[in-house]
Amino acid sequence: DIFGFESFKFNSFEQLCINYCNEALQQQFNLFVLKNEQDEYEREGISWAYIKFPDNQDVLDLIDKKGAGILNILDDQCRAPGTTDKTFANDIYKKLTPHPRFQANKRQV
Repeated sequence: DIFGFESFKFNSFEQLCINYCNEALQQQFNLFVLKNEQDEYEREGISWAYIKFPDNQDVLDLIDKKGAGILNILDDQCRAPGTTDKTFANDIYKKLTPHPRFQANKRQV
């Protein structure tokens, strides 16, 4: 099972990338194996017990959604003159606080 984030006392950008890849791989597995198989069973009238599996699209959107994800915000910050880790943190906090999977408080920024 690769679903879920590993969390350490100090998380690095590399760990975010590893976690993101794991989430994306799990999403692909869920969609192309579990969901497609169950859809095929249904089409063919095969009796089976439905397997409920979590949908992690909201986590993937938090990280990579065009125009609003962490990686997009980082890309914008890298292109803008005079940005710092502080401006990046403030931008993430300002733009992602409403997201249900984003957790931070103003003291962290």
